[in-house]
Amino acid sequence: MSLAYQHGVSDVPLRGETIGEMWNAIVSEHGAREALASRAQGVRWTYAELDAQVERCALGLLAAGVDKGDRVGIWAPNCAEWVVVQFATARVGAILVNINPSYRAHELEYALRQSGCSLLVHALGFKDADYRELLAGIETRPRTVGLDDDWDALLDRLAPIEDLRSRERELQFDEPINIQYTSGTTGFPKGATLSHHNILNNGFFVGETLGYSPADRVCVPVPFYHCFGMVLANLAIVTHGACIVIPSEAFEPHATLEAVEAERCTSLYGVPTMFIAELAEPAFETVDLTSLRTGIMAGSPCPIEVMKRVQAEMHMPEVTICYGMTETSPVSTQTSRGDPLDKRVSSVGRVHPHLEVKIVEPSTGHIVQRGESGELCTRGYSVMLGYWDDEAATRAAIDDARWMHTGDLATMDDDGYVNIVGRIKDVIIRGGENIYPREIEEFLYTHPAIADAQVVGVPDERYGEIVCAWVIVGTAAELDEEALKEFCRGKIARYKVPALVRFVDAFPLTVTGKVQKFKMRELEIAERGLVESKTA
Repeated sequence: MSLAYQHGVSDVPLRGETIGEMWNAIVSEHGAREALASRAQGVRWTYAELDAQVERCALGLLAAGVDKGDRVGIWAPNCAEWVVVQFATARVGAILVNINPSYRAHELEYALRQSGCSLLVHALGFKDADYRELLAGIETRPRTVGLDDDWDALLDRLAPIEDLRSRERELQFDEPINIQYTSGTTGFPKGATLSHHNILNNGFFVGETLGYSPADRVCVPVPFYHCFGMVLANLAIVTHGACIVIPSEAFEPHATLEAVEAERCTSLYGVPTMFIAELAEPAFETVDLTSLRTGIMAGSPCPIEVMKRVQAEMHMPEVTICYGMTETSPVSTQTSRGDPLDKRVSSVGRVHPHLEVKIVEPSTGHIVQRGESGELCTRGYSVMLGYWDDEAATRAAIDDARWMHTGDLATMDDDGYVNIVGRIKDVIIRGGENIYPREIEEFLYTHPAIADAQVVGVPDERYGEIVCAWVIVGTAAELDEEALKEFCRGKIARYKVPALVRFVDAFPLTVTGKVQKFKMRELEIAERGLVESKTA
């Protein structure tokens, strides 16, 4: 047996440059190629045209007094201007603060205040939220630039071009360039602070793994405010001279499928719930997806059965799974396009180039043997600089040897493939037996009537915790609680059979499509009158 440790050896060196330096080189080489297509806005720009927008925005920020290291917020759903601001702030050395489009006044005010944001670029609103109305309700707010009316004024007030050239010469690739607020399970979100070096290299190596070239067109229904959108998508795409395709301002399965067909996209991104929604879309059978070859499924554990359908029915034989967290820029492991089928559907791949991963026993920190479960840790260029203005939280997450502790339970096989088996906090302890929800979820997916399933632990007076399954039944399928339990009996251990079952039409989700299991647990406790056990 060998230890659960792996280092990503690579012949391709890390890129020692700022995002602005990369951007200028790409525009010089690929100026005539299409860089961005935002279908809802009717915007279609080449790299040269996008660069003209980026440069005007950068000069406008300088004229507005934005200095190196100043925090500039972006509060908007996916749109062409989001991409412009991403690269303009990088060129002037401002730190882009990504604000969740779904934030309301309390959450917005906290992020703006905690980051010390001096200027906020914002949309008119998102879904049922009026952003100006929300901004009016907070006490401390920065200067604002509304995309509906102030945007042109920002772009028309230009500093001298030499000021931009001078600023760009000052910048170093290890300096902070981005703050992303992570939604923790307790307390306020923490601002993961990332450098040029962090996210530029991570995006580049994601694109390398996907085999991107200027011929690729990537459909991006995942939100830009999250690492999935701005790093795995925008930076992976741009570093390879490919094209960003924005199907809609927020995820819509029909708009996504329509964009793939109309734009002849070669790659498609999404979290598992997005792919499930696309597969269930009524028009799915009529849409031509044959241009696809690859893509990324990430953000939460990928059901094996869903992955098989995506590969076969969505014409994505080279689709990959990525694993990581905002604090690691975000990708630490990824399956490759050439991995054996069983590895591509049952693991999150192997360690990324120039990174290290290890799996440790949580209570001792000792590296476990391959095949054994423990906490996944990662180290290397991708680990964040720290949480913005929160040294205590930084020290709690990153140890003295610069290992980032993920809080995820994982195993590593003899070939170095990593499998996520759950969250340390999600493990269900039933009468002393440790139960991993994902194992039960994967089993439930094998039932032909089940379209999606999530498992949580809920309080029980006798056992401490018991298994509760939330199930979405497929179209035209029928299933009841007793039939589901009967399906499980004799196939999985008796203590793993769900004691409680709830049939639902949808799960509580974050804006990025991640399932909020804590809300499921809270609802079960409230509606069933469950009481937390002190002996759990």
